[in-house]
Amino acid sequence: MNIIDMLGGGDIVMIAIAAFLILCVFLGVRIVPQSQKFVVERFGRLRCVLGPGINFIVPFLDRVPHKISILERQLPNAMQDGITADNVLVKVETSVFYRITEPEKTVYRIRDVDAAIATTVAGIVRSEIGVLELDEVQSNRAQLISKVREQVAAMVDDWGIEVTRAEVLDVNLDEATRAAMLQQLNAERARRATVTEAEGRKRAVELNAEAQLFQAQKEAEARRVSADAEAYATEVVAAAISKNGLEAAQYQVALKQVDAIAKVAMGEGKQTVILPAAALESFTNAFSLLGKK
Repeated sequence: MNIIDMLGGGDIVMIAIAAFLILCVFLGVRIVPQSQKFVVERFGRLRCVLGPGINFIVPFLDRVPHKISILERQLPNAMQDGITADNVLVKVETSVFYRITEPEKTVYRIRDVDAAIATTVAGIVRSEIGVLELDEVQSNRAQLISKVREQVAAMVDDWGIEVTRAEVLDVNLDEATRAAMLQQLNAERARRATVTEAEGRKRAVELNAEAQLFQAQKEAEARRVSADAEAYATEVVAAAISKNGLEAAQYQVALKQVDAIAKVAMGEGKQTVILPAAALESFTNAFSLLGKK
C-alpha cells in the first residue's frame, strides 16, 4: 500500500490546495528593505515600483526582475584631459556621487549607469575648461565645480538619477607648464618686493618732509610768541616812559647793563672781570633811579 492509498483522494487535494496557497503567499508577498526599491513587471511590461516595507503582487503574473539600491554611490576618481582657452593641457581629477531616485527610468533608459555618468562628466569638464584660461581654472575652481554639478544634474535627470556631489579634486599640469608658472610666480614676487621697497622709500621721504614742515611750523610759532612777548615788553616800556619820563628808560638800560655784567661774571673757571667806568656809572644810575622811585 502506497502513500496515495493511505491518504485517499480527498486528502491529496487538500494538501495540494494548501501547498498552492503557501506558494501564492510566498510569491505574492514582497518585503522590500529600506535601502532598496523593487521594479515589478507583468508580462514583460512595467507595472509598478515597490517601496520599503511589505508589498503584495499577483503571483504567477507579476515578477520582480530588478532590485535597485537607492543608497548614495561614488564613482571611481577619474582623470580628464582638457585644453584651456590659452592652449594649456591640464589633467583634471574628478569625483562624482549620485543616487537613484526613479528606478523605473534607470532600468529602462540606460544600461551602464556608472559608465554613462563618467562619460557625461568627462565631456562637461572638457567643455567648461575649454572656455577658461589657466589662471581662471586655478582661481575659480568653485565656479567650475558649480557649473559641472549643474550640467551633470541636468543631463542625468532623464535617467532617474540625482547627482549629490560633483567635485574637481585637482588640476595637474605638465612639467614645462609648471616650470613656466614657477618662473612667472618668482618674477611676480620680485616685482611686488621692488614695488614695496619703492613705496617704503617714498613713504619715508614723505614722513621726513612732514617732520621738517612740522618743525618749521613750530619754530615759526615760537618766533611769533617771542615777537609777541617783545612787543608786549616794548609796549610796557613805552607806557612807563610816557608815564615816568626819560628816567624810566634810563632805569631799564641800567638794568640791562647790570644783567650783562652778571652773565659775564658767571663764566666757568677763575677769571678777572674788568669793569669800565661806564659800568660803575650804570650801577650808580640804577641805584639812584631806584631811590627816586
